[in-house]
Amino acid sequence: MSEHSVNLAALIGSRICHDLISPIGAITNGLELLDMSGAPRNPEMDLIADSVDNAGLRIRFFRIAYGMAGDQMLGREEVAGLLADLGREARVKADWRSEGAVPRSEVRLALLALQCCETALPLGGRVEIDRRDGRWFVAATGPKLALHPELWDGLSDPARQADVTPAQVQFALLPALAAEQDRRVHVTADEAGVGVAF
Repeated sequence: MSEHSVNLAALIGSRICHDLISPIGAITNGLELLDMSGAPRNPEMDLIADSVDNAGLRIRFFRIAYGMAGDQMLGREEVAGLLADLGREARVKADWRSEGAVPRSEVRLALLALQCCETALPLGGRVEIDRRDGRWFVAATGPKLALHPELWDGLSDPARQADVTPAQVQFALLPALAAEQDRRVHVTADEAGVGVAF
């Protein structure tokens, strides 16, 4: 994947997230106005509120993972809180262990690695994300692993990158974005889990 293609993908990701967040916010405001009007709360409104909250969380995640990174720093509380909120109803729980603020471009890589790991956990599980001595370690464990070698081999060796579907785009973006930061992705896997380091 060329640098131009990666940058174009990030611009598209940023644009989509930017354009979607306004209508999501409008729905949230509408629900708040209904609450303030004294209208009785019903299951339908609760479903809409939960769905809007989930959509907002996903847009925040996608904005970091797929949008333009820039030089911004992201604090532990922001990223760990986002992952905790997303994990409330998810089958895969993510544990952000990195301390302090880190560059958004590095968080982006970690979130893409998290999405790669999620594909390996069809029955759910846990993904731990940590940064030690400038290197990132993303480790996934669960009751059942489902690794597709054609996808995972391309992380460590981009020359072996398979064609990906939209649901697998993180496998193409992670090694390309890591290379932009002079990082190389390493994958380890055994019966207990799978790990991604960069």
